[in-house]
Amino acid sequence: MSAEDHVRRLWRGRGTTLPTPRRGPRQQLDLDEILAAGIAIADAEGLAAVSTRAVASRFGKTAMALYPYVGTKENLLALMQDHALAGPAADGPGTGLAADLLAWATAFFEVHLAHPWLTELSWAQSGQGPNEQDWLERLLTIMDRWATPDATTVTMLYATVRATAETTAAYRRVDTSGWLERAGATARLIPDLRERYPLSTGLAPLDPDWREAPRAALRAAVEILAAALPRS
Repeated sequence: MSAEDHVRRLWRGRGTTLPTPRRGPRQQLDLDEILAAGIAIADAEGLAAVSTRAVASRFGKTAMALYPYVGTKENLLALMQDHALAGPAADGPGTGLAADLLAWATAFFEVHLAHPWLTELSWAQSGQGPNEQDWLERLLTIMDRWATPDATTVTMLYATVRATAETTAAYRRVDTSGWLERAGATARLIPDLRERYPLSTGLAPLDPDWREAPRAALRAAVEILAAALPRS
């Protein structure tokens, strides 16, 4: 499958049309439905469970039958990534840099929280599709609006959103009984833990609900970043 065919699939309806087979049977599957099936598998079981075979089986097809629609597994993941990033993104209320950046970051955070496997894809595996491009363009529009032409901000925000979303998703899966058991054992076996590590053990929680701590950290990080940004 050519790079052009893959780009046609990524940008379908946004400037390109889907490639059509030159020969063979007429296509019977819908690309959006294929991607929705792949995303459903990734959401439920993780990225490792996604394969062309697993997705094709949802339609009673073989992995080879899926190839004309998505190409390789690498192409499938890129298409899934961009498809999962579709949807509204807050451009910000326009009341200030911090508020606008927080609106963008929160919306991006929620998308990654809905699809935690997105954080398993490295930035080197960028899908380069229109929905992914939309997010970046919105962020740069905010920065341009408030005259903060600092490219480092982009990397910092993306990294912070991905990290906090990944941690929040992990907190949702954590076995609290096991964690409490280990904490109790540590308290018994290391009774002077607080004396050894007074600063780290004395940290005040960012949120009374520890599961919400990453979200609170995201808000705080955006405020700190916005305050530190240079203005042109």
